This record gives sequence, C-alpha cells and structure tokens, in this order.
Amino acid sequence: MAELPGLKPNLRFASASSSDPSSSSTPKKSSPFDSGRYKLKTIPNALCVGRIVATPIVGYLVVRQEFPIAFGLFVAAGVTDMLDGLIARNVPGQKSLMGSVLDPIADKLLVSVMFVTMSYAALIPWQLTAVVLLRDVCLIVGGFYKRYRTMEPPYTLQRFFNPEVSSMQVVPTLMSKINTVLQLSVIAGSLCIPVFELGDLSSQLAIGLYWVTAFTTVYSGLQYASGRALRKI
Repeated sequence: MAELPGLKPNLRFASASSSDPSSSSTPKKSSPFDSGRYKLKTIPNALCVGRIVATPIVGYLVVRQEFPIAFGLFVAAGVTDMLDGLIARNVPGQKSLMGSVLDPIADKLLVSVMFVTMSYAALIPWQLTAVVLLRDVCLIVGGFYKRYRTMEPPYTLQRFFNPEVSSMQVVPTLMSKINTVLQLSVIAGSLCIPVFELGDLSSQLAIGLYWVTAFTTVYSGLQYASGRALRKI
C-alpha cells in the first residue's frame, strides 16, 4: 500500500512536539514559600507559639504585681522574637508561610497585653495605651479594606486570608521600626522602675519616653494610612 504524501513528516513533527520540553505549558511561577511553604513543625514557629502561650501568663503576673518574674519572662519573649527571625532567615528549611503569619500576631498580642495590664497596674498611662491600641485597630481595619480593594475576583474567605493572594505588600517604614523599639522600651523601662526601685528621676525620664512614643505611634499610623508603606509585588 502506497504511503500518503506528507504522512511521515507530520508524524515526525508530532513526535518531536510531544518530546520537546519547550512545547510543554509554561511552568507556574514559583513562590518564595514553595520550599516547605505549609510546614508547621519549625523552630521559629515553635518559638512564636511559645510567645503566644506566655503572653497571658506575663499579663497575669503584671496584674498580680509580680514584676520581677514578669520582667524576666518579657525579656525571654524578646529573645525568642530575635531568635525566630534569625533562624528563619539563615537556616535552610525553617522559613514557612505559617511563620510569616504567626510572628506579627505574637508580637502585637504581647505588646497589646503588656500595655493594658501595665496600665491596670499604674505603670503606664492609660492615655498612651489608648493611643497604641487605637492605632493598631485602625491599621487592622484599614489593612482589611486595602486587602479587599487590591484583590482580584473571586472574593472568598480562603483567598482573602491567603497571604500569597495579593498584589500589594506592607513594608515597615523607618518611623514604624523606631516606634516598635520605643514601645518595647516603654514596657521594659516601666517594668524596671519597680523591679530595681529606680526612684523619681527614672519616672520623670519615663514620662518623656511616653510622649515620644505617643508621637511616633500616631505619625507611623498616619504613614500607613496614607499608603506610604504599601508596595506592589
């Protein structure tokens, strides 16, 4: 039986196309979290969970005026915060999507609980605590709104709370970083006054620190509200 003209070339073309890697579909763009992205059992995650668990304990100790123990636990929490970041950045396989969510939650929870309980114990003015909490609430509400505005359809809860589904990224401003340091300094410094019996001079210095912290809290909040901390990704 005679071969049909052009049959073999077509077969060769089909065979070459099926085996040619360049003809396959374009691979999906990799994410920075592709390596163990949903990993839960990591050292940084364990440290974050430990901080979250310890937060109500530290707050309870402050309310009971067990200031030396509360101060020690707060310092330990600060050390774990520093360690989990170092490990996640420098140890292979320790960065995870869960860790990127847990770390800021643990930090905000610790700071908020410490401000409230220390105001209850008359170590920090309620006015400063109100400024700190109001800023955080406004940032959370504003963040949800920005998240909704920058999302592409379909709008589902699963996609809304998925950190990978976003066209914008929040980059902390310099003022925000300074404010974080000042807030932690307020907590540590105010705890030091009763623990080490530092006296009236330290209390007067603390008042100056409160004013500076209040200013940076408001100013950094306005920076976030203006969208200056948002970057396209």
